Amino acid sequence: MQKEISLVIPAYNEVDRIKSTINEAIDYFKKKSLSYEIIVAADGNDGTRETVQKMMETNPNIMVLGSEKRSGKGRGIREAVYLATGEIIGFTDADNKTSISELDNFLPFFNQGYDLVIGSRASDKSVIENPQPIYRRIGSKVFKYIMQVITGLYGIQDTQCGFKFFTNESAKTIFHDQQIDGYMIDVEVLMQAKQRNYKIAQVPIHWRDDGDSRLNLIAGNLQNMKDLFRIRFMKKK
Repeated sequence: MQKEISLVIPAYNEVDRIKSTINEAIDYFKKKSLSYEIIVAADGNDGTRETVQKMMETNPNIMVLGSEKRSGKGRGIREAVYLATGEIIGFTDADNKTSISELDNFLPFFNQGYDLVIGSRASDKSVIENPQPIYRRIGSKVFKYIMQVITGLYGIQDTQCGFKFFTNESAKTIFHDQQIDGYMIDVEVLMQAKQRNYKIAQVPIHWRDDGDSRLNLIAGNLQNMKDLFRIRFMKKK
C-alpha cells in the first residue's frame, strides 16, 4: 500500500541522535494522520544501524540500509529513493537541523503543482538558530559563487540545505539518473530538475547549526570541486 510520505534520513555514525530524529518524525506523522515510511541510509560502525534495526522490531514503517563502509550521502539517498513508495518523497539530516514540522509549510506547494519543494536558509523570512561560524558562512558564499559559475545553476539561493521533498514521479525520475555519491548530490538533483523544467519552490525554514561538520576541509572540498565539474557536463538520460 502506497504511503503518503517517504522520509529518507542519510546518516553516518549518528547513534547519539538517530533515535530522537526518527521519533520526532513518527510523532509528527501520527499527529498529522499521515501514512509514512522512514528509510534510514546508515553507514558507519558506531551502532546507528543496530539502533534503527531495534526500532524496526516495533514499527514496520521503518527500514534501514547501509554498511560499515562510508558510501556517501548521495549513494545512500539514491538507494533509499529506489525503495521508497510515498506520494511525496523527501530527505532530511540525521542531526535534525531542520525539524520535520517544517513540512507543514512544504506540503501546500505540491497541491499547487510544484515538483520539488526545498528549504532555503537564504530567505529573509528564514529563522537561523545558532548561526554557523563566520568562516563557514563566508565559505558558503564562496561555494555558491563557484558552484554557479561552474554549473550555471542560477536562481537557487540555497542548494545545500538538507531538507528537500519531491513528488514520487520527480524523485523516481531524478534519482534514477543521479550519480554523485557525496555531498554534491544536492546540486546534482537540482540541476536535473532544472533540465527537466520541473517546478521548484524555495521555502523559508527554521534551521539550527549544531557545529558538527563531517566535511574534510581539504580532501572533501577537492572532491566537491571534481563533482561540480562532473555535474556540469552530465546529460540527462
